[in-house]
Amino acid sequence: MTDLDDLRAELDEFAQPEKKKGHSPREDRIIAGFEEIQRFVEQNGHVPQHGEDKNIFERLYAVRLDRLRAKEECRTLLTPLDHQGLLSGPEIIRTEPVESMDDDELLAELEGSAGSADLTDLRNVRSRAEIRAAEEVANREQCEDFERFQPLFKQVESDIKASIRQTRPFGRDASIKEGEFFVLGGQIVYVAERGEDFRASGGHPDARLRVIYSNGTESNLLLRSLQRALYKDDAGRRITDSDAGPLFSETWEEDDIESGTIYVLRSLSKHPFIVEHRELVHKIGVTRGKIETRITNAAHDATYLLAEVEVVASYKLAGVNRTKLEALFHRIFAPAQIDITIQDRFGHPVKPREWFLVPLHVIDEAVQHVCDGTITNVVYDPKTAQLVEG
Repeated sequence: MTDLDDLRAELDEFAQPEKKKGHSPREDRIIAGFEEIQRFVEQNGHVPQHGEDKNIFERLYAVRLDRLRAKEECRTLLTPLDHQGLLSGPEIIRTEPVESMDDDELLAELEGSAGSADLTDLRNVRSRAEIRAAEEVANREQCEDFERFQPLFKQVESDIKASIRQTRPFGRDASIKEGEFFVLGGQIVYVAERGEDFRASGGHPDARLRVIYSNGTESNLLLRSLQRALYKDDAGRRITDSDAGPLFSETWEEDDIESGTIYVLRSLSKHPFIVEHRELVHKIGVTRGKIETRITNAAHDATYLLAEVEVVASYKLAGVNRTKLEALFHRIFAPAQIDITIQDRFGHPVKPREWFLVPLHVIDEAVQHVCDGTITNVVYDPKTAQLVEG
């Protein structure tokens, strides 16, 4: 009897199922997320890759695998299940930097969102960088005092067309200062204010910016966020300052001429406005040839108000960048540009843009500023009919 009892006890102990160590809900979710990556590899024959051209789920799995490889806790949990060698396999090809995540962010990446068990929820298909970019756009708001900045945008656009400013790829100089202009997402961006510098969580210097966009919106971006956006935008550009560069130099550029002439013309038109203000209405230009040749057909050219002209002043200069110099004169005297419409010889209305209501002695003064190199420091004030610092 004793032998039978001992045998029963021995059999009962042998038949007792081994107790499995249970996983926490968090660990179950991590395992489930990893199993989805394993199924992807089985179906496609390669580890998931980053890239804008990849399937949205592949991009999600690539981000997820990055996170699992990076966390020791996850590697310890998943290594017994990793029959494909994914945790120690070849590095995933990335087209954008992968940043560290804390536990909550990792769970959000694996779960989709708080309370969601659907690991293929479409809310998870974007990278963190894409999410930040979308948030930055969403955080833009209407600029209530845009009328203050609108003239600046117009001036910058005009300066770019006149070659007074240039656009250069962002990257050689990644600095961002208050008062600078950039091109981002096809819009001109103005850094209106820059707050005090501080150290970000990674130890990098950063600052809060007030950024105004040419479409009338604004946002409070971090400096590093703007830098990142400009780096990622293939068309991102820095707009140079309004300094036109050297008008005189020892080396010649494509638009430089060995000797040039600044000319000032007065119109002999019988248009009522011209007749009334004839002593003040002038056209300013620069030519490499003879002035007489340039104005031969003035009476048939709407640029010259379809009338004969007389040369009232001319100035010989050497080593002049013709395009930049002419654009400078037009910018300086822009506040005095006349608004007049004439009919061309075909009866079509024409608005000549290169005539200004400026006394001749002020033009002479502007030429002196060219000679001493201070021309970029002045603007014309039509109220006082004087050049003032601007």
